[in-house]
Parts: sequence; structure tokens; C-alpha cells
Amino acid sequence: MPIIALNKPIIETKQECCEQQALFCKHSKITSQNIDQLMEISSPEPKKRTTLVSRTEDDYLIDISNTRLRNTSLASLYVGSRFKGVQKCGSSRYNVVVDIQHVNLKESKISGYLNIEGLTHQCPELTTFFEGEIIGLQYSFLTRKWQATQAIDSMHWGKFDSFEPYVSTFNKDGFVYDPYDNDFVYMRWKEQFLVPDHCVSNIDGASFAGFYYICYQRSTDTIQGFYYYTNNSDWFQELTLTHVNQHAFGNFEFR
Repeated sequence: MPIIALNKPIIETKQECCEQQALFCKHSKITSQNIDQLMEISSPEPKKRTTLVSRTEDDYLIDISNTRLRNTSLASLYVGSRFKGVQKCGSSRYNVVVDIQHVNLKESKISGYLNIEGLTHQCPELTTFFEGEIIGLQYSFLTRKWQATQAIDSMHWGKFDSFEPYVSTFNKDGFVYDPYDNDFVYMRWKEQFLVPDHCVSNIDGASFAGFYYICYQRSTDTIQGFYYYTNNSDWFQELTLTHVNQHAFGNFEFR
């Protein structure tokens, strides 16, 4: 005869959760009071807002790199900066515009375009690309190239009144000029080629085989320069430029 198993009724007894009056106990009666308490426990604490209003501090996107754009400006010497003025050659004066295209303070380099008007009848307007050296840790006052001797350097740097304190020390070993802690920034600008036709190396009545001794004064936003080319009969052609105020930035970054 088969044995029949009878299902006994399950009688629930109070568990430890009841004795401890736990909110989550299934034996507890649901009231408006413990519902409010349950909501307070289950709701996470509000996340603190950071300076980026649209994000919270737990968002992984908030982990923005600490790397910042390298400083690429020295007063008005920055990418996109423009200077206007004239170049004097004897009794003649020619309008000049200089547009700065690149500044690398780490390498003490600067480059841009130099535009001059009325220099020749063949080309009433000439634009050349130049590269410059900023006198400082990377480059000294001694040129040592472009057919410029120490005597030539002394004569041309000496044309700047601000250079007077360095006349007797600029050629000494160990002397380093600090362009960041002085009002005057000295440079050499060497024209490289004609724009847009970089293949043109010679134009009648014009030459870009030499280079400029440059002095930029930060407090006045002005540039003074003297052109040197060993085969030029008219030495010390003077360049005077003034910065053009612009409502723009050389670079920017999102934070």
C-alpha cells in the first residue's frame, strides 16, 4: 500500500528581525511612518556638485588632465599678433606689416611673415617668411653665422640704447640674458623665402639674404630693428613697428 505524505501547514513564527524591529521585516505592518523612514534609507545621498555644473564629482569625465597648454606668448609676441610700421632706407620709407605665426618659448623660436610695400617697381608688394631666434638661454648675442662677426654684432646691438649695460659683457662666456625678467626682448629675424613663390631667390632691387637685429620693448609694445647684409651698401636700415591691438586670443583651452 503506498505511503501518502501529508502536507503540514507551515506556521510562521516571529524571527529575530521582528524582535529587532527591523524596517525590512516582512512581518511588520506598513505604515506611513516607516515608509518615510524606508525612503530616507534607500535614497542615496545627493552628489556634490563640482565647478563643472553639468557634472558630479563621481563622473569619470571630471578627471580632466592636469596638463596645460604650454605658454606661447611673451607680452605681445604671440601667435596671430600683428605689428605695423615702416622700414627706412636712406631717404626712402616703406610700409611694413609683420604677422607672428608661431612662438616657441621653450626652444626660443619665433616665426612669421614680413610684408613690405613699394620696395621695387617689379613687385610693388613683397612678403617673406622669417624665422627668429630669441636671445636667452638657447641663443646668445653672438650670431656666429650669416657673415656676422663679433664686431658686426657689437655695432648693431649697440644701436639699441637699452643694450648699453651689456656692451662689455655680452660676449663673455657664461653670460645669459633673461628675456622674461626684462622689459626688452632681443631677437634675430632671418628671412627664409618669398611668399607665395618660395622658389624665387633673387629680385632686382630687393634682397632678403641678410637678417634683422631686433629689440622688442614690452612696456611700449614697439619693435625696433636694424637690417644687416654684408653686401648691402646701405647698412643699418631701420625697422620701427608698433603692435596692433586685436580682440582675439593666440590660443585657448576648454576647462
